Amino acid sequence: MTIPDSPTPESLYMSAYPSVPSALAEALSNKGYDALTQVQSAVIEPSLAGRDLLVSAQTGSGKTVAFGLAMAGELLGEEDRLTRAETPLALIVAPTRELAMQVARELIWLYGPAGGRIATCVGGMDMRDERKALARGAHIVVGTPGRLSDHIKRGSLDTAGIRVVVLDEADEMLDMGFREELEHILEGTPETRRTLMFSATVPKGIANLAARYQKDAERVRTESEQRQHGDIEYRALLVAPGDEENAIVNIVRHSDSESALVFCTTRAAVNKLMSRMGNRGFPVVALSGELSQKERSNALQSLRDGRARVCIATDVAARGLDLDNLGLVIHADLPRDPATLLHRSGRTGRAGRKGVSALIVAPKARRRVERLLGDARIEATWGTPPSADEINALDDARLLADPSLTRPIHESERAMIDALLEQHGAEQVAAAFLRKQREGRSAPEDLRPVDTSPPKRRERTERGERGDWGDREPREKRHKTERKGFDDAVWVQLNVGRKKNAEARWILPVLCKAGGLSRDDIGAIRINPGDTHVELTRDAAARFFETIGENGMVEKSLRASRLDGAPPAPARFDREDRSDRPAPRLRKKPFDPDAPRKFSGKKPYEKKAARDDAPAAAERAPSPQTDYIQDDREKPAKPAKKFSKVHAKDGWKPPMRSKGKPGKGGPKGAGKGGPKGGKPAFQKGAKPLKKHRKPPAKG
Repeated sequence: MTIPDSPTPESLYMSAYPSVPSALAEALSNKGYDALTQVQSAVIEPSLAGRDLLVSAQTGSGKTVAFGLAMAGELLGEEDRLTRAETPLALIVAPTRELAMQVARELIWLYGPAGGRIATCVGGMDMRDERKALARGAHIVVGTPGRLSDHIKRGSLDTAGIRVVVLDEADEMLDMGFREELEHILEGTPETRRTLMFSATVPKGIANLAARYQKDAERVRTESEQRQHGDIEYRALLVAPGDEENAIVNIVRHSDSESALVFCTTRAAVNKLMSRMGNRGFPVVALSGELSQKERSNALQSLRDGRARVCIATDVAARGLDLDNLGLVIHADLPRDPATLLHRSGRTGRAGRKGVSALIVAPKARRRVERLLGDARIEATWGTPPSADEINALDDARLLADPSLTRPIHESERAMIDALLEQHGAEQVAAAFLRKQREGRSAPEDLRPVDTSPPKRRERTERGERGDWGDREPREKRHKTERKGFDDAVWVQLNVGRKKNAEARWILPVLCKAGGLSRDDIGAIRINPGDTHVELTRDAAARFFETIGENGMVEKSLRASRLDGAPPAPARFDREDRSDRPAPRLRKKPFDPDAPRKFSGKKPYEKKAARDDAPAAAERAPSPQTDYIQDDREKPAKPAKKFSKVHAKDGWKPPMRSKGKPGKGGPKGAGKGGPKGGKPAFQKGAKPLKKHRKPPAKG
């Protein structure tokens, strides 16, 4: 009887992952992979070996490990380990620095048992350090498009030995304007390379890029692509205007997640919310484009090691950010489109982990959010943020279930426990314990009630019009109805007017956002030359000044103050009394040359005949020097030029001076002082000068 040999670790790895090289299978096992995801299993099919791939899969499906496994055949071949790299074998391009660094970290543990060396080339880092890393040798180079293109142009990155090129989040790179850099990178690599494109969606630009730089590419789709983020629970939470920040505080307090990611659309919103959360005692960090690479790396590391719990970020963190302990994503500002919603939410619920994606929704934006969720094929649960009472009750329940209360008492603790009970009693010790627990918590916020019922839809008639318009009175018979709640209105004065370009279109949203108001809370807006008067309901005015504070600062350089009564109404023109109004001026008709002329009663102009008794005009002898001047004004006669009698006896007369520099007169070519152009001097008896042309008429 033959005893079978005990299975080797390599054979165990091969049995668990039959299409994966043993070194990579060992790395997967050490990482705790029980099974591969759908996209990972799809790209390592034997029928796809060596072929170009165009892969679309949802965010968080394990695409980094997927293309790491897909290119193993080109890098390892039949070997188990990689030899020393003379030139890079694989090039991976990612849209952002965070995503590139995340890809590098994933490939380090995946190719670690195989002896793979990974180098990064990203913007914001020192190029000298990157050149040194490339000179030492790297099997795989991961970088951003701009930095990789610079290294290729400078000659520090040798692409002659590239076997595989991977474009991760290719659609995002095209949206960010990296088309030229991508084309330069792809054209600089050998034509025999294998090209893998991974993208959440495949728009027209990606299809054109694939058709140009891929050869007979195979389109790979996964079943999970049809259902978006099955591991993410979407919640649409209705919040009263002005309670958005308070709602975020309550959501974070209520969540069991170790860390939370809050998305804003602008850097100013990030800084404002970060200050608010920090003042409430939350360990918070920011992540935006204005931060340096070092600051962004430190912020992410703080989240990973637990020193920070909340990260407030712009959409720069919506792609490629992978945090193991991230279980909550909050959309403080609504995403602009379904793709942004999916990429934001994809930061949680990754690799089989559960997560929550919460949208902060104002009642006026409910229709928009419903369309957004419908376009993204997402079903969300509608509700409201947790209240202060719910959070306090949950805190008490968590305290009662704390494992430290059921942990056995250690002998080293016995003496101190007995001393506390003897000196203070059990009730006092329990009260002190409760106070200590509650001191470290941030107090929840009280939220204003909000209507959660869906907005009513108006029924349409057969003609497609809303409502019944048949019994409607004529416009002239209808009277303007007073808006509900403004019978006891409060007037507020703003320190801006027409002289500072105040307009209702920007005053209204500023008041709503800063004071927690809605459009229904605001009545008339009167813009005067130096100030502006705004009409508010009494309840809205109380909420407004409670939100902005008694100092009345709405925002920078904009201050509001309460008026004692209604301001004087501006003078208005009475449309019924138009007796004193001047007659309207009629606009002139355009000139028509073909229209018949109307006789105005005036005789046409006729030149008057000369009178017989009129004195005759004195005759004047023609003058060749002055007859060419077309001027009817009388001018004083110029004095005659004087010359000596000696010159007169010889028949010589002084030459005419030129308009140039004064100089000594003389014959043509006699010197610098002679007439410019060599014009001869005027001689008696010469032909009269030709008359000059009239200057062209202006205009």
